[in-house]
Amino acid sequence: MQLSVNDYIGFTGVFILLIAFLLNLAGKLSKDGLPYILMNVFGAGLACIASYLIRYIPFVILEGTWTVVSIAALINYFFAKDEDF
Repeated sequence: MQLSVNDYIGFTGVFILLIAFLLNLAGKLSKDGLPYILMNVFGAGLACIASYLIRYIPFVILEGTWTVVSIAALINYFFAKDEDF
């Protein structure tokens, strides 16, 4: 089996998402922390791009939504930090 660039992009995105999930379950990353949020933004974004490249629309919708929700969490993270001052 020969892997394509699309496969590597997808593997990287899913790997980032799974590591974030496992570290959160292990209590190493808070779901409200910047590292967890960023891992979700980049992991879901890469998985979305890979899904688009292989034209698999159900996962484009899933990963695209995950990316948008993670970006919203990132925005909220920075606005909440501004309110602390």
